[in-house]
Amino acid sequence: MAAAVLGGATYWLAEHPAIVGFRWSPTDLWFSTWAFLLGFLASYVALCLALDAFLGAVLRRRRPLPLGPAPAAHSLLMAAVSAAIFAGTLLSAVAEIRDTRWSWRGRSRTTPFRWLLCFPPGTRSSGRVFFWSYAYYLSRYLHAARGVSAVLRRRRGAAARVFAHAASVAMAFLWLEFSQSFQVLAILASTLAHAVAFAARSWSWAAAGLGHHPAARGAPVALACQLALLGCNLACHVGVVWMHFGAVGGGCSGIGAWVFNTVLNAALLWVFLHCYGKRGVFDDDGGGSGKGGRSKEL
Repeated sequence: MAAAVLGGATYWLAEHPAIVGFRWSPTDLWFSTWAFLLGFLASYVALCLALDAFLGAVLRRRRPLPLGPAPAAHSLLMAAVSAAIFAGTLLSAVAEIRDTRWSWRGRSRTTPFRWLLCFPPGTRSSGRVFFWSYAYYLSRYLHAARGVSAVLRRRRGAAARVFAHAASVAMAFLWLEFSQSFQVLAILASTLAHAVAFAARSWSWAAAGLGHHPAARGAPVALACQLALLGCNLACHVGVVWMHFGAVGGGCSGIGAWVFNTVLNAALLWVFLHCYGKRGVFDDDGGGSGKGGRSKEL
C-alpha cells in the first residue's frame, strides 16, 4: 500500500510528461516575460503605497481593517502549496540525480552535492526541477498578498514587508531566466520553512476561532523558521562561492544573477532585522511582540 502511494506520488510529482518535458519559455508560459515582471512589481508597490497613504491620511485609521477569515484561509493555502512544491522539488531532484549520474562518471568532477549547489555552465531551464522552480515562482505572487494584508492591517514595517515580497518575486524569476545555481536547495529550504510556519499560523487562527488563546499566533514557530531559512541561505551562498571560484572547473551557471540575488538577500536580511528585531515584533499577522503577545499598530 505504501509503495503504491509513493509510486503514485512520484509519478504525479516527478515523472509526469508535463513535468519531465518542461521548458522555461517567455512565449508559452504565464508571467514569464520581463515586461510582465516589471509591470507587476511597479503596480504592486504603487498599490501598497496608495493603500497605506489612503488609510493613513484620508481615513486616519490607526486600527487595522477587519479581514475576517481571509488571513487564516491564505495561511492554509500557502501551507498546502508550499508542501506540494517541497515534495515535488525533492522527488524531482532525486530523479534528476538518478537519471544523470551516469554522465558524471569519468567525465567531470560533478557530484550530486555539487550539482545541488552549482549547475554546470550552459544549463538550461528545462526538466523536472525547473518545473517546480516555475511553480515556486508562481507561488510568490500568491505569497505577495501578505504585503497587501500587512498594509490593510496597519502593521509596523509594512513598507519593508512589501519590498521583501517584491524582491522574492524578482529572485524567483531570475532563477528561471538565468538557470541560477543553488535554487534547488533554496526552494527546498524556503518551501519547508513556509509549510511549517503557515501551518502553525493556520492552527493558531483555528484555535482562536474555538475560543482558545492563540498565544502569539504561531509567531515563535515563524521566527524559528525564518532564522533557519536565513542560515540555510547563508550556507548555500558560501557554498556557491567556493564551488565557482575553486572547487568546480568552469564555474557555475547563472553566476551574474546569483550576484544580484545576493544583494537582494542582504536587503531581505535588513528587512528581517527591521521587522523582527525591533521591539520583539514576530510576524506580519500581528501575532506577537515581546510585551504580552501584542504588536502595536502603525
